[in-house]
Amino acid sequence: MGCLTCFGCFKGGIIKRKEKGPSVSDKLHPLKAASEDTDKLADSARSRAAEAAQKRQEEFANTPAGKAARAQMEAIAKKSANTNRGEPALKWQMG
Repeated sequence: MGCLTCFGCFKGGIIKRKEKGPSVSDKLHPLKAASEDTDKLADSARSRAAEAAQKRQEEFANTPAGKAARAQMEAIAKKSANTNRGEPALKWQMG
């Protein structure tokens, strides 16, 4: 039977850290000032990436392939909108 009620082997709840260098949690949580700079850089990078993606999307929409893709998507949407005409897809029967 183990030691269920005593904490003799627990050493009083004090655990000493080895002083080898920064711990994993220290590496994962950088200083706040460095974190703010990183956040600003990340935000500007995200905004530049979003602008570039928007530009590529607009350029693709003007190409023949983009026009064909848009026409195909519209045809699929039109076809799928008229398949049921208010009827349920699965009908329940008794017996």
